[in-house]
Parts: sequence; C-alpha cells; structure tokens
Amino acid sequence: MTTFIDNAFNFDIQHPSLGLIPLQGAKEFAKSIDKYLVSWYNEEAVRQHKPYRKETFIIGCTCPRFTSGESKALITESVRGLDIYIICDIGNYSITYNMYGMQVPMSPDDHYADLKRVISAMGGKAESITVIMPILYGGRQHRRTARESLDCAMMLQELEAMGVKAVITFDAHDPRVQNATPLMGFDNFMPPYQMMKALLNKFDDIYLDKDDFMVVSPDEGAMGRNIYYASVLGINLGMFYKRRDYSTIVDGRNPIVAHEYIGTPVNGFDVLVTDDIIATGESMLSIAEKLKAMGAKRVFFAATFALFTAGLEKFRKAYANRLFESVISTNLTYTSPELMAEPWFISADMSKFTAYIVSSYNQQNSVSRLLDPHDKICELIDNHKKK
Repeated sequence: MTTFIDNAFNFDIQHPSLGLIPLQGAKEFAKSIDKYLVSWYNEEAVRQHKPYRKETFIIGCTCPRFTSGESKALITESVRGLDIYIICDIGNYSITYNMYGMQVPMSPDDHYADLKRVISAMGGKAESITVIMPILYGGRQHRRTARESLDCAMMLQELEAMGVKAVITFDAHDPRVQNATPLMGFDNFMPPYQMMKALLNKFDDIYLDKDDFMVVSPDEGAMGRNIYYASVLGINLGMFYKRRDYSTIVDGRNPIVAHEYIGTPVNGFDVLVTDDIIATGESMLSIAEKLKAMGAKRVFFAATFALFTAGLEKFRKAYANRLFESVISTNLTYTSPELMAEPWFISADMSKFTAYIVSSYNQQNSVSRLLDPHDKICELIDNHKKK
C-alpha cells in the first residue's frame, strides 16, 4: 500500500538539521510528532547500517513569567543552522501563570506573544523557521466589514518581518488571509481522511452510498469542505443557511434568527455535518434538531476544532435526547479530559499526519499528496465497503 512516507526521507544521519520547539500548551502534541520523527530517523539509520541514534528532536524552551505578568523566552540548546519548527497552540486555555498572586489562564494573545519571544530568543541563528499554528491567531477576524482590526493579517506580516519562512495551519477559517503575505510560505492542510477514519472505526455499520448517507453543510461558509466530502464519497449534499438579525450585535456577531434548509430530503438518511469550529455549538444543536424533525436517521458532527466555549451540558442533554450520535474532532488543539471522557466524543489523531508534513518540509519534498488526501479517502472507503 502506498503511504505518505514513500520516498520522503533522506536524513543526514550524522547531522540531522531538524529541531522542534513546542510552546506552552503544545508540548503533548509535539511529543507525539517527535515520536514518529525519531522512529523514522532511527529506522533510516538501521537501513543505512549507521550507528547513530536519535532520542528526540525537541529543543528545550521555556517562557518564565515575572509576578507582574511579564515574560521572556529562554532556549536551552543551540539552534544554529537548524531547520526549526515552532508548534504553537493558541487555543490551549488550560495553561495558567501567576500574576499578582492570581492564576491567570493563557489567552490566544499570550500564546502569540510567547511565539514572538521564542523567535526573538533564537537571534537569527536558525537556518529557517517554520511556525505550526493549527488554529490561526485571529483567524476568525479575517476580513474588515467596518472600522475593525485585521488581526490575522497583522500576525502573518509580523511573523514574516521576524524571519519566519512559512506558516503551517489546518482548516483555516478563510485561507485567503495568506494574501497578506504573498512572499511567505503558507500551507493549509485539511483533516478529512483522519475524520472519516475515526468515524468509520467507531460506527462500522455506516453505509457510504447515496441511498443511505449524505452530507449537510451547516452554513454557506462551510460549503467548500462539505462539497469535498460529498464529491469524494459520491453522495448527495444539502445546506442550511443562517437567517440573521442584522439590526443588532450580540457577543460580537449578528444573532441567528433561523436555519433554513436547501437540498436533498434527509428522511431516512444518516447525515454528516462538518465545519471548521464548534464554539458554543448552538448552531450545530439547532441544525441537529431540525434534521431529526425532518426524518434524519442518525446525525454525526465533525469539526476540526471542537472548542465548546459554553461548556458541554447542552450537548449532553442533546445526546441523551438522541439528537446526534457523535462529535468527531482533532487533537490539533487542547481537548479537556472532561470532553475526552464523553461517550459521544471521538478524537481523530493528527500527530502522525503532522509528522509527515514536518519531514516533507525538512527534506524539501512536495506536500501535494498531503494537501489532497483524495486517494487515501478512496482507499479507506473501499476497505470499509468490503467489510
């Protein structure tokens, strides 16, 4: 079977040029990536009959805080001449620091500030710097409709000015934000293969044909990813559009008045609803309620980043009422132990996929097969149908 790793490695066994620097909040994810990279490196050393072995590619780094809340970055090993990959999870709210005697959770602003500190601490000694930021900082504020800031565009321009060679992200809210820095590398990877694999491993009784299964987009903004699922799977597609009240603003956005459905009837179908982010989840639950009222058999949610900013209680009640079967999400950002323990939550592991990306970048190989996993999904579907 063809894999992403084929012809992807040409390590300098004696002097590998790769280094990983995980920031606070991304250390566990970085350890999983490092495990694969070390394994592949050592396998290559054995293949070449070389005595060299690698324990880790992770480079020590801390961002200690003063009691006033100010911070600095300290890198404990040399980065001279290395191809550095900084992993930054701006969505990890579980990390806290002491400020005037209070434990303050790190916000996206704090994580981004630490990223800039680490780049500054390297002092231009690294051969190249690539930032792996699964959730783009300011990614949901990607365009200006009034007198508004353009946070994500400013972030990309700042990183470019600091010498960052490329930014790697996943399922960007609007990838067109890369137009802010046309001369800096920017790759936006999608997780449909890992999502489908996690779904089919949990629910092996799903029939992936157009008479039993269909995809529904939760809004017009998510149509691109849902069209991809429907096209690869060869099934029908529907869509909800959000009717909003544009006369008022609640929590920074126009409130949704109703969800209206357009497309193939869902009666008797298993339905997959995919989006990039579940924040409060109110829209998803409203859609699930409508789908069940329209006769949908089972409803499955998939979101690259399941944040649950308003807690889990509403989803627990909805699951108890059989409005949905599961929520599939990735481990690209922090997932609380409470969420991991829920019977309806499925985690799709992205660490091996990210390791493939890092190794391909490091070896200067094409990432085309990683950007479009069409063949892998087709292979997965064929194997599932045979079962």
